[in-house]
Amino acid sequence: MDKKKIKVGFVSLGCPKNQLDTEVMLAHVAEAGYTITPEESEADVVIVNTCAFIESAKREAIDNILDVAWLKKHAHLRALIVTGCLPQRYREEVLADMPEVDAVLGVGSIHRIVEAIETVLSRKKEKFACFDDLDSLPLGGDRVVTTGDAYAYLKISEGCDNRCAYCAIPQIRGRMRSRPVEDLVNEAKTLEGMGIRELILVAQDTSAYGRDLYGEYSLVRLLRALAAETSIPWIRLLYCYPDKITDELVAEIAHNDRIVKYIDIPVQHVSDAVLARMNRHGGAACVRGAVRRLREGVPGIALRTTLLVGFPGETEEDFEELCRFVKEARFECLGVFPFSPEEGTAAYDMPDPIDAQTAQDRADIVMRTQAEISEEAKRRFVGKTVRVLCEGYDVVAEAYYGRTEYDAPEIDGKVYFTSPSGAKWSEGEFVEVRVTESMDYDLVGESVL
Repeated sequence: MDKKKIKVGFVSLGCPKNQLDTEVMLAHVAEAGYTITPEESEADVVIVNTCAFIESAKREAIDNILDVAWLKKHAHLRALIVTGCLPQRYREEVLADMPEVDAVLGVGSIHRIVEAIETVLSRKKEKFACFDDLDSLPLGGDRVVTTGDAYAYLKISEGCDNRCAYCAIPQIRGRMRSRPVEDLVNEAKTLEGMGIRELILVAQDTSAYGRDLYGEYSLVRLLRALAAETSIPWIRLLYCYPDKITDELVAEIAHNDRIVKYIDIPVQHVSDAVLARMNRHGGAACVRGAVRRLREGVPGIALRTTLLVGFPGETEEDFEELCRFVKEARFECLGVFPFSPEEGTAAYDMPDPIDAQTAQDRADIVMRTQAEISEEAKRRFVGKTVRVLCEGYDVVAEAYYGRTEYDAPEIDGKVYFTSPSGAKWSEGEFVEVRVTESMDYDLVGESVL
């Protein structure tokens, strides 16, 4: 078999942490000699790396699997491999109910992707299935960066120990396992050598980093090492839980010029009763305290959060308290999700469920409130000059686009800017942009030389 003639395509679904798993599999497949193709219709083998965190993610995964399976009859697709969260969580169902699938790999087995490809192409087995122990999953390793030249994600730990009542992640990805500081620094150096200008730290709970390895929260230690050993201009923090926002972390964000003045803190709710049922660590005082200390300790910081409404037992009073908090905290960026009951979680059959329409209505109310807050936050930039990391050129808008330090990729807003001087800007360049207009979530401006 001439591997170079075998074309392998990838479909990556879900969060940045899942995307990193796809990048690791890409590296394994490329190193084995196969040809990677971005066109599924040209592929001999397609790997669908799935998410199964909530019901909508499961539906998206299944729809994508069926779409790819269609190519078996209408193109020259020879094999369909499903990896990641969906088979990890529903292995028996995927194997029994999806005959279109030729192989499945659990989260702990992504490093065996080449073995899976070779097995299904040789047809030595009717189906290939591998679910290695999650604790044996190699952390880190070579990867093919798929986010472009400007930024890259760095997964600092795997799994989670928080056991939130609504969350299936511990079942899917196991207990928290942190990667050593030295390994992360080495990977960051490799990314720097590739020209990456922004490093985005991710994990299930980034703020818990190092507790399992070093006996204490060690995120600040890691941040200092990354700043000392690399010169990557921007370092961004996602998924930092409010109960672990220490004074030391706040001070590091404030005084380390390389850490962008932005942090994602998923608070979920602010009612003590709801937080207790969610099994969240820390109550309303902890959430409010984290927001206050970040605002006071890091002037001008942009805060992002995620909220969950319609949790079993959430009363109108609980929801009204949450709405007041949204207006008080004035998060620059906010996402909200209606509760999705997930099998195997403590919240799945909790009493006093909220009907789906009420949960969606509450989510809509929060987002209408947040739209006004976000619009006001953007208006403050009009007339000012901001530093923008260029990510490309939009031919439809006839403008370059990028982000300030106050926006994370994919989830927050962008800056669209023209170049009156005629200067050409490349992906990964920092550009000074004078803001002339604000929209609901984006900014418009022109480059300043």
